[in-house]
This record gives sequence, structure tokens and C-alpha cells, in this order.
Amino acid sequence: MKPIAKIALGTVSIIAISFGGMVVHAGGWENFKLRYFHLTSIFHNQSKELDDLRKQSKPPQETARINLDNLLNGGPPKDGIPSIDNPKFDTAETTPFNKDETVIGIVMNGEAKAYPYKIMNWHEIVNDSIGDINVTVSYCPLCDTIAAFTRGNTTFGVSGKLYQSCLVMYRRSDDSLYAQPWTLGIVGPGVNETLDRIPAIKTNLGDWLEKHPDSKILSTDTGYNRNYQDYPYGSYYTDQKLIFPVRNQEQRDLHPKEIVSYIWENGDKTPKKQFSGASRQFVHEEMKQAGEKVVQFNGRKVRARWNEQLETVIVEEMDGTRIPSSTAFAFVYPAFFGKQ
Repeated sequence: MKPIAKIALGTVSIIAISFGGMVVHAGGWENFKLRYFHLTSIFHNQSKELDDLRKQSKPPQETARINLDNLLNGGPPKDGIPSIDNPKFDTAETTPFNKDETVIGIVMNGEAKAYPYKIMNWHEIVNDSIGDINVTVSYCPLCDTIAAFTRGNTTFGVSGKLYQSCLVMYRRSDDSLYAQPWTLGIVGPGVNETLDRIPAIKTNLGDWLEKHPDSKILSTDTGYNRNYQDYPYGSYYTDQKLIFPVRNQEQRDLHPKEIVSYIWENGDKTPKKQFSGASRQFVHEEMKQAGEKVVQFNGRKVRARWNEQLETVIVEEMDGTRIPSSTAFAFVYPAFFGKQ
């Protein structure tokens, strides 16, 4: 072998060994991809989200609810994580998911539907109709947050941006950007607009079907080639790692990935970077022990209770009317609702 060829082969070997060491150090291939997936932004057009807004009447930085410097590139470009816009559904008999599968459960006008996390991890947004009402169901794998809301005649997509490590959605009718944990417009024509939320819960498929045996279950026939039995985020769901910078973590005394539920109602003020309104947090492990709590919320009493059948927190008005809530990793609540 010629000397140049030997040198080239040696260089490739060193690179391969170094790369392999980085993968091992990260804790496996999925963790490696997660730790460095933001670097893929150099291969994608990350300006499309704001460029689409700049074509409209007002520059986005003039009216934005947040500092645009805090709107981070998540890696994939706009629609790089594709929403499901023509969802198909299985029944309890035809679904490939077992009873332990975590799902988002929603009932509207007597129609029940379940959206498995193993599909939502790959798509994050489903534009659907439940009980003849157009809705969007969203899930952020980096935050474990759920937001379901009515959407009118438009649809929502994944912008590719993150705010405080969480999903930023965009409305396709006008490209407005929405911070999912707030369900609030943060950039564009819809700035400061609150989305009309509907109750959605995190539970497991078996418990959901016991309560709603005729529920439809989102199908893996999405039109995309994904391994829907694979979790694409390595050990992220349980480890202490946060991939993107998140504020107010000194206010947190829980493991960053401990599961909580929170309720929130937006106020009429519009402070930059901050939430205006009322919010309350309920730690799942504490609620399992307490069973029920009555708390003050936005000038009234509300009841939070641990639902044994669905194994989750349900929040209600004192007359039993459901209040939309979201689960979340514990790091999310101080980042979006903590003291500034």
C-alpha cells in the first residue's frame, strides 16, 4: 500500500474511533443524536419561519411577545417534523399498540379518540376533527406537554423553532407562531392571541379503553415511513439532561423530568417574555398520596383529583366542569410560569 493511502486509511480509522467514542460517551446512538441534533440546523434553512412573517405588514421583532434571540433552532426546518393532516384511525381490535401504551385521550360531543405517544413523538401535531369540531392535538416530546384546541378552518404545523426548550407551533393561515405550553401567540399576526383549549389527558391505552371502549386510536398509517415502535429520544424521558437552555431552574426543587400537571388562564396584559394570568401546578406523586386538593385559582376555588382509573390528574370547577390542563416535565413550569 502506498504511504498516502496508509495515511488516509489511518485518518479514517482515527475519525471512526473518535466518533464511536462520542456515541458511547453520549450513552448510545439515540442519545448521541439528541445531544447533537441541533447541529443539523447548519444543513437546513432555519430562516423560513421568520422570513414568511417578514413578507407581511409588520416586522416580527416589532410586535413579538418574546425576544427573538430566545427563539432557538430545534434542528429540523419548518415542517421538517411533519404534522399529520389526514389522520386515520384503528379500533381496540386493530391497533398495533398494547394496553400499556401512553396516549392522549380526548372526548368531544360523545366521540372519544386516543393519540399514542409513539406516533406523537415523531409528528408532534395532528390536525383532526372530533365530534364534528376541527381540533389540533399537539405534544412536545422535549417537555411532555399536551395542548389540544379548536382550530377553525386552518391547520397548525411544527415550526422547527423552540422556546424554553418547548414546541413552537405555527398557524398555516397566517404563519403566526405559538408557544405550545402557553397556547399563546408569540410572533406574527396572532401575537397575544389565546387558543381555545379543550380538555385532553395523558393516560394509558388500556385504562382509556376501559372507560371508552369504542374509542378510535390514531393509526400508524400516516403516509410517512417511521418506526412507531421506537422511542427516538434515548434516555431523555428519565435522565436529568436538558438539551436547550431553560430559565428559572433555581425555582425548581423536583427532578427535571418528574411529571406534573398544570392549569393556566391567560390574562389581558402583554409583558415581554412573561406569562400574564393565573396558573397552578400539581405534582403527580403528591396527588397520588393526597387524592384530592381544593385550591384557589384566578379568584375562585377549583378541585384537582387523582383519577385512579386513568392514573392521572383531573382538574375541575367545583361543579364538576373539566378545566383543560397539561402534563409536563417539572422543568417546564418555572420556565413558563415562574417568577421573573
